Amino acid sequence: MQLRQVCEDHVQAQIHQFREYPLHCVLSFLKRMNRCWQDHCRQTIMIRSIFLFLDRTYVLQNSLVSSGMQAVTVHRPPDGAVQKRTVDGILEQIERERNGETVDRSLLRSLLGMLSDLQVYKESFEERFLMETDRLYAAEGQRLMQERDVPEYLHHVARRLEEENDRVISYLDQSTQKPLISNVEKQLLGEHMTAILQKGLSILLDGNRVMELALLYQLFSKVKGGLPTLLQHWRDYIKSFGGEIVGTPEKDKDMVQDLLDFKDKMDNVAQGCFNRNESFINAMKEAFEAFINNRPNKPAELIAKYVDCKLRAGNKEATEEEMERILDKIMIIFRFIHGKDVFEAFYKKDLAKRLLVGKSASVDAEKSMLSKLKHECGAAFTSKLEGMFKDMELSKDVMIQFKQVNTDSSMSLKYLLPCCRHSSVTLMVKLQEVFKLFYLGKHSGRKLQWQPTLGHAVLKTEFKEGKKELQVSLFQTLVLLMFNEGEEFSVEEIKSATGIEEGELRRTLQSLACGKARVLNKSPRGKDIEDGDRFNFNNDFRHKLFRIKINQIQMKETVEEQVSTTERVFQDRQYQIDAAVVRIMKMRKTLGHNLLVSELYNQLKFPVKPGDLKKRIESLIDRDYMERDKESPNQYHYVA
Repeated sequence: MQLRQVCEDHVQAQIHQFREYPLHCVLSFLKRMNRCWQDHCRQTIMIRSIFLFLDRTYVLQNSLVSSGMQAVTVHRPPDGAVQKRTVDGILEQIERERNGETVDRSLLRSLLGMLSDLQVYKESFEERFLMETDRLYAAEGQRLMQERDVPEYLHHVARRLEEENDRVISYLDQSTQKPLISNVEKQLLGEHMTAILQKGLSILLDGNRVMELALLYQLFSKVKGGLPTLLQHWRDYIKSFGGEIVGTPEKDKDMVQDLLDFKDKMDNVAQGCFNRNESFINAMKEAFEAFINNRPNKPAELIAKYVDCKLRAGNKEATEEEMERILDKIMIIFRFIHGKDVFEAFYKKDLAKRLLVGKSASVDAEKSMLSKLKHECGAAFTSKLEGMFKDMELSKDVMIQFKQVNTDSSMSLKYLLPCCRHSSVTLMVKLQEVFKLFYLGKHSGRKLQWQPTLGHAVLKTEFKEGKKELQVSLFQTLVLLMFNEGEEFSVEEIKSATGIEEGELRRTLQSLACGKARVLNKSPRGKDIEDGDRFNFNNDFRHKLFRIKINQIQMKETVEEQVSTTERVFQDRQYQIDAAVVRIMKMRKTLGHNLLVSELYNQLKFPVKPGDLKKRIESLIDRDYMERDKESPNQYHYVA
């Protein structure tokens, strides 16, 4: 008891000196307090060691260290002045460090350790420290959101979090880490999530700032509600950016490539920056599907044309492996399309052209694309497309049989020419009639439709350099054969002799006189064909190859062709709607309007408006396939 009293008197004397300490000497005060505490700890340990030696049993039951500690605790001043001044000093040093100044971390660690040992750390220091942290970062967040751009702000937040974690490691109690970091995240992130995303997400995504996007995801994942908020803004951004790609007719030429590039970019962000989060990947798919189908039919049409461009001969951009990757990427975009029948119609038309004129870059690539479509849409979707390849094989067999039966029809056109100017056209018509008789003799009930723009031939000719073979289109053939009969012709004379439509004729003459292989001379020179131009055979033509292919300048798909294809799709859809209505009514016999429409939406594989369904139902009623209930107009009955 005497020892306890001596300790208490000593502590009281020590505390008294701090009450009188000058107020402006904060750092000196803290150092003095730390020295006093260190001396007290050393003295207590020494007393404990002496009394352990004197009486081990007594000390084990009543630790003098505890007695010393209790003496300090008991003799804290009732008004808490020394304790408050110590905590004020510690908080001031921490604020200085947060403002970029260097402080004595070992001093802070020792003083905070003292508060923990005295069991007043939470009530006297931590509560005030967290309040000061809230105040500081609330003000800082408001100020910096106005002053800095988002990438800079995100790096600042990351740096602040790193600093606070470092403080916990250096001198704060471990129990402070969770509430401290939570407060910083709340004030710098949680209070500004929407503002950060509205101000900077589009900038980060537009600029492909992958490092900052990864940091954004990492920071938002720490805050309550952060990822759902980021997810919504990410979805909105994709819809907005993608909607601009699809919804701008002036950009239709580059739409598909822009979509592929945009999808690649968003994939990289989702994989590399958003930690392959399944929610973000699914949101991206939903957003793509939404904006692509905001403009019905056109994306499907342009995807079909893009595939045609890639699969056409002369496309030397890609190896087989690269072609496979391109087709795989196209299929990803294709999956988002609702009106896949539009794609099928345009793809079928383009595939027919490629096969008929031998313009397909690779049969393997063609079949690979068909395989992908079959896997995606089923065998029914590709059955007609696959049938084209079989038709090509049958066509080869038919031509072999035709040549065997008509051996003279395959001789060089040059030696069949009489002296009549219209002879080349007459000859073509004659050959068509011969083939028609042969074909219909083998296949009764069929109809032949000729496509003169898709025909081609090989012409033998002789220049000063020597003999050459020219691989040309049917129209090019008709024009060149005229020069067997004369030296020079005008545009009007060629048009009159061949009967070729004016636009097609100008493209044909342009390919022969203005292209790489100029077998005709044009006077006057120039890239365009004018009414007064005249043409003569170029005897001085030179080329390193014996057989030269002269490419026809391709006419882009006309508006009429495009409208015709779209109308066929629309007509097919009407047939499918009619068939689905009849099928459902035949099975259900009686059905209400809303239930019928719901069933139709489940069965139809293309987008359709309620108004269109209503028109088809009215049409079927008019044609007596079904009838309205006399008492309830929204009820239908099947008519057997």
